[in-house]
Amino acid sequence: MAEVKYVNAYCQYPGNPKPSINDLNLDIKDGEFMVLVGPSGSGKSTALRMLAGLEPVSQGEIRIDGRDVAQLPPKDRDIAMVFQSYALYPHMSVAENMGFALKLAGVSKEERTAKVREAAKLLNLEEYLDRKPKALSGGQRQRVAMGRAIVRSPAVFLMDEPLSNLDAKLRVETRSNIAQLQARLGTTTLYVTHDQVEAMTMGHRVAILKEGGFLQQVDTPRNLYDRPTNAFVAGFIGSPAMNLRKAELTGGGARLGNIVLPLSKDVLDAAAAQNLKEIILGVRPESFTRSAETHTQDETANGLKIEVLLVEELGADAYVHGKLPGDDASAAPYVVRFDGRVPPRIGETLTIDVRTGEEHAFHPETQERLGDATPTPGTASSAPSFAKQ
Repeated sequence: MAEVKYVNAYCQYPGNPKPSINDLNLDIKDGEFMVLVGPSGSGKSTALRMLAGLEPVSQGEIRIDGRDVAQLPPKDRDIAMVFQSYALYPHMSVAENMGFALKLAGVSKEERTAKVREAAKLLNLEEYLDRKPKALSGGQRQRVAMGRAIVRSPAVFLMDEPLSNLDAKLRVETRSNIAQLQARLGTTTLYVTHDQVEAMTMGHRVAILKEGGFLQQVDTPRNLYDRPTNAFVAGFIGSPAMNLRKAELTGGGARLGNIVLPLSKDVLDAAAAQNLKEIILGVRPESFTRSAETHTQDETANGLKIEVLLVEELGADAYVHGKLPGDDASAAPYVVRFDGRVPPRIGETLTIDVRTGEEHAFHPETQERLGDATPTPGTASSAPSFAKQ
């Protein structure tokens, strides 16, 4: 069990004028499952590898239980890492692969066997201990790689996109297994992924990085979704992404297509204090309802008009990609979720309503959230204690 802290941590490679990780401050609580997520090039794997000792810490500190390990070799950091590739020895059995690190450390055969069997029981691998990796499925191989980490009883687990090589169905199953296993063991875990669905479903908290290694927000999945601190986070979290449009401020609200969407007093006051004439208005695809007054092509119906350009049918849901009144050819399609059992048709003009209070407002230049208080990057939403389940 351990607490991990990045303190003003930088990683800058020789010959590169910009850091890959830029002034990272991040607290990971004892027993917490923290997920690092961001687009390609955001530095998330670099941050994890800095903790593992596989990448240099150019400035700052990385602490495990209060001890700065930034300059220590990997073997002295009491961490275990699960990579994207399984990295199993093909000539060894499952049991030999899982116990190999213990063998190198001089652990007796009896103790190795006991630890391997305990880990195999946790991972439902008991019947496969005598098999070679080539006789296992991808999901089973990944569990063996996790078992190899578990037997060492490290202070911190590091996982670098461990599900990337699995098919979609197995990914869903395995991410559930990993989350349950971490809750059972109570081991502090840093998990890196580019998949925001993985991040939202697995992490106690999620840290979002932007290109250049800049930390944007750290919070619970629910708070990231409901209260993104800036337009980048708003557009990154959620699938499909939040609709983000510049909107003129007028008459107590913001103009969106053919309507003026009312804004809260907090947002209006913040915009007035900064003399803003427009904002970035964000509305999620699921924040709309089909208006009770909807009639195809009915120009008298109240509500936002949207012309249907494309319909994605996903069974329970259908996502409409459409055009709002006044949109020019360069405008990104506006996405709205509908009931998949009664999807609209291409070419229809629909009338929809925005659910009250579900709009988001951001500064048009800084892109910071307007109105309500926002969490400070790196310190948001203090995590509770995470006890072993």
